This record gives sequence, structure tokens and C-alpha cells, in this order.
Amino acid sequence: MKKHEEMDLGQARLYSVAERPSKVDQDLMAGLGDGSVKGYFESLPKLLKAQDLNELISHIQAAVRAKKALIVGLGGHVIKCGLAPLLIELVRKGYISCLAANGSVIIHEYELAMFGKTSEDVAVQLSDGSFGMALETNRDLNQVIRQAAEEGIGLGQAVGRFLSENAPYASNSLLAAAYEHEVPFTVHVAVGTDIIHQSGYADGAAIGDCSHRDFRIFCHQVSLLDGGGVYLNLGSAVVLPEVFLKALTVSRNIKGKVQDFYTAVFDMNFHYRANENVVKRPVLNGGKGYYFIGHHEIMIPLLVQGIECR
Repeated sequence: MKKHEEMDLGQARLYSVAERPSKVDQDLMAGLGDGSVKGYFESLPKLLKAQDLNELISHIQAAVRAKKALIVGLGGHVIKCGLAPLLIELVRKGYISCLAANGSVIIHEYELAMFGKTSEDVAVQLSDGSFGMALETNRDLNQVIRQAAEEGIGLGQAVGRFLSENAPYASNSLLAAAYEHEVPFTVHVAVGTDIIHQSGYADGAAIGDCSHRDFRIFCHQVSLLDGGGVYLNLGSAVVLPEVFLKALTVSRNIKGKVQDFYTAVFDMNFHYRANENVVKRPVLNGGKGYYFIGHHEIMIPLLVQGIECR
């Protein structure tokens, strides 16, 4: 029987670890911290996502100090996870220059501010056709939208004003806080995706008019990212990544250079659109994008604490 030829491993050329470039060393290790929030972030290993998080926080703080744009886009689950008070604090301190949301955000904001509760059991109520048929939510929000169209103001500003003036729990409303502090809050509606579109109170022309006005407002805000601004996408997998990409190309088309800024996605899963349209494509001309995966109710408080602790 023929024996097959083998490689002689004794001929392998070896080298000293001391002479080899290495990606991990003692200076990058985690520390014990001193029990403070600042100490916690300083104690994180200077590696991978821990390093990315500290980098992003530094970019946000630099943007705030330089009065550059800090735009926060969010999906409805951020509100449903009880995180509005944290973002409200950033609005009150003047950190956030603009907020953007999909249509579900105004629904959860409205119900929490007006009734102190939100989020129905979809599976149960879908079975009998009652899902999304809340009278007050459909009636009031659509009335606000129609009035906004008549006045020529944006959807987010109109809902924020309504909640600020009428809601028993307005102090915990992000929309109300944005209105009271004159921070633009734009709402980007995909018609048919929100419960307020499924009753006779809905006026498609008014919804489209107000949401398109908000898109134009958002385009202007995105143009202000140039030279050190930050855009955060918190929990929107499809709508806001698409809106952001279009707003950026409009800004560059009309204003010219919009580059050298930073983007980040915080979400519970990895999403193609968010990665391509927020983290990668927008910063090809300069800047950097980050992607963090984790539960909103843990990751967003962590981010906010990091921003405020330094």
C-alpha cells in the first residue's frame, strides 16, 4: 500500500510572541472602577463594542459642546419600553437638536400622556377585529392632524402642542417636551401602518401634507450634521433608515457638503436597512458609524448615563 506524502511540520518557521504585533494587550483590559457611573465607563475594556460605545459617547459630547446637531430617530418600542423620561432630560438640557419618529410613536405618546397607559394585546384583539379601534386615539390624533394641515405646521409639532396643553401626564411626554423647548420633532408616516389610519377619522390628504412638511423640516436638520454632528437611530428598522437616507441626499443636493459626522443604531436585532442606510453609506465621505445590539430598556439608559456622566 502506498503511503501519501506528508508535510514536515519541523520545517515551520517560528517567531517570538514579543516581536509579533498583537491586537490585545494589558492596556486594553477592563478595570474595576470606583463605583461611579463615570468610573464604570472608564473601566470598560478598550475593545470591540465597549470601545465603540465610549467612542460614540465622546462624539456626542463633542457635538453638544460644539453646538453641532444631535438628531435622535426612534421607533415606537422605545416609548413602549418606558424610555421617554430619559430622552426628555436630554431635550431639557439642550443636548438634542431634533427628534424624528415613525407614526407609531405618536400613538404610544398620546395614550401614555392622556391615559397613563398604552400597548394593547394585538393577538387577542386582532381575532375579533377590535385591534387598533380605540375611539379617543383615532379621533383626537386625526383631528390634530387635520388642524395642523389647515395651519401649515408639522405633524410632530401639532401633536406635541396638543399633549402639552391637554394631557394629564404631559410631563412624561417626549413630544410635549420637544414642543415646549422648541426642538423640532418630525413624524414620518407610512400610510396604512398605524392604527389611526383604519377608521373614518383618518384624512389621507392631511396626513400626507403634515408628514411631508416634517420630511422637509428633517432634511434641513440633517444638513446641520456636517462637521461633527451625530445621528442616532433608536429602534427603527425600516422607516427611519429609509427617511434618513433620502433626507441626506436632499441635503447634499441642495446644501452641498454634508459629511464628517457620526451615526449609530441601537436595536434588539441586526437589520440590513439600518446597517446600510445609517451605519455604512452615509459616512463613506467621512465620519464613522456604529451598531449596538441589545434590549432598549438596558442599552438606552446606558447610553444616556454615559452622555451625562462626563
